[in-house]
Amino acid sequence: MLNDQQLLRYSRSIMLPEVDIAGQGAWCNARVLILGLGGLGGPAAAYLAAAGVGELILADDDQVELSNLQRQVIHSQDACGETKVASAAATLAAINPEVRITQVAERLQGEALEAWVGQVDLVLDCCDNFSTRFALNRACFATGTPLVSGAAIRFDGQISVYDPRQPESPCYQCLYGRGGDDEAMTCSESGVFPPLVGVIGSMQAMEALKLLAGVGETLTGRLLLLDGKRMQWRSLRLRPDPECPICKGNAQHAG
Repeated sequence: MLNDQQLLRYSRSIMLPEVDIAGQGAWCNARVLILGLGGLGGPAAAYLAAAGVGELILADDDQVELSNLQRQVIHSQDACGETKVASAAATLAAINPEVRITQVAERLQGEALEAWVGQVDLVLDCCDNFSTRFALNRACFATGTPLVSGAAIRFDGQISVYDPRQPESPCYQCLYGRGGDDEAMTCSESGVFPPLVGVIGSMQAMEALKLLAGVGETLTGRLLLLDGKRMQWRSLRLRPDPECPICKGNAQHAG
């Protein structure tokens, strides 16, 4: 049950018939894991906190550096040298002190990654390397946890949802096979247009909130691609790969 202060704080969301009290309650009771608190994870976490998601688990093993500040707006210059999870946690607490914040200042992998994924309602992939993305995808499909995946490099962004609860949903590995070159796909090697990460990270928060409240149609089975230089969007239909070792069960069920 929402108290009077919560009804006031979240009134503009509750006014939406698709959200209402039930949707806001679902957000307030949700636990969300965010992997990566940089350009994507920062705006995603900020909007989830502002919307009233009950608990955010922040996972990142990096520290704030001066070169991050061009795009990672959740961190301030005073935070340089701090862990990204501590810096982000302080910002989120200022946005909404009601939200519970759990800091995981390490690179989650193996059993630890799957254990955390199995404890939450939803995961946001805001990291910057293929190896972590593939491991996260495996953990989500092993535990039946929906995954909102975003990426941004140079002027190009993309976002999709991989939901093992839906038989027609592909997984991240269906799209990328064995992956690519981690070094070539990092901002430090290729650069990134500052607002691009804010656009994609905000959209990840939108998809997460829709999933948690059962609102509208999500990006499950679709990949949105943004050409930032031309400000053009493309939508591609994705299907499960029947030979995918991660979600073959989904593919067989769907086909």
